[in-house]
Amino acid sequence: MVVADYPHPSSEGRSANMRANRRTDTKPELALRHALHQRGYRYRKDFRLDLASGKRVRPDIAFTARKVAVFVDGCFWHACPEHGSKPKANEWYWSPKLVKNVERDRINDAALILAGWTVVRLWEHVPLAEAVATVVEALETSRAAGQPGVGQPGVGQPGVGQPPDPEAGGHHPEAN
Repeated sequence: MVVADYPHPSSEGRSANMRANRRTDTKPELALRHALHQRGYRYRKDFRLDLASGKRVRPDIAFTARKVAVFVDGCFWHACPEHGSKPKANEWYWSPKLVKNVERDRINDAALILAGWTVVRLWEHVPLAEAVATVVEALETSRAAGQPGVGQPGVGQPGVGQPPDPEAGGHHPEAN
């Protein structure tokens, strides 16, 4: 078996920094979850969805009854056009990896939409009030339609909408 080259860290400090990066429970994700929870919304965190197509997707926040999947994307890892940076060390490794991350995001979005889910993708730098408004708008749109919405919602006004109706099946225990 041939193992591909793996980049060597430029320093032990850089290595420690990369080990400290989290896949889940990032600061922007925690802030969004906390704000949604305070407003009475209940959801699943890092919940694996096994779609009928055979694709598995793990949204950062999933409102399963409303079929709304929320992703809080880091600027580096998901190649933000505004804030994403290109590593100078081990560029041969990082460039293709970041491109694959973006491709995987688009494939996951398409699979979720095909399965009837609304996909909300937020950059980590989006202000909290704007992020909450976007998620609330997606939830209200799916609620008003009586079924999940499809596509990506626009940005609403902060504080718009009410928490989900428990009888509508919108409440799920938070998995913190």
